[in-house]
Amino acid sequence: MKTKDELPECPVATTVSLIGSKWKLLIMRNLLARPWRFNELKNSLEGISQKVLTDSLRSMEEDGIITRTVYPEVPPRVEYALSDLGESMRPIISAMESWGKDYKKSVD
Repeated sequence: MKTKDELPECPVATTVSLIGSKWKLLIMRNLLARPWRFNELKNSLEGISQKVLTDSLRSMEEDGIITRTVYPEVPPRVEYALSDLGESMRPIISAMESWGKDYKKSVD
């Protein structure tokens, strides 16, 4: 997790620095429904590279937004899920979804 000194002073800029990339928002959108495995996420996010997905997941885990669970199986199974902090973003993502639906209606 970043320290207070590493975060921007502006609260909006803080939020954008944590989840402001296109891919992080789409990863969060998926994880709002259920935990996902790496390949499931990769296959559901058209156009994302393995490196960008890996980097995004690592960054989100470091920031405390998601959790990574490794199951001791053969072959190993890894699942990504929203942490409590990530779950707290649910109303924000829901508001974005509502706004997007309204916008699409307005341009028809």
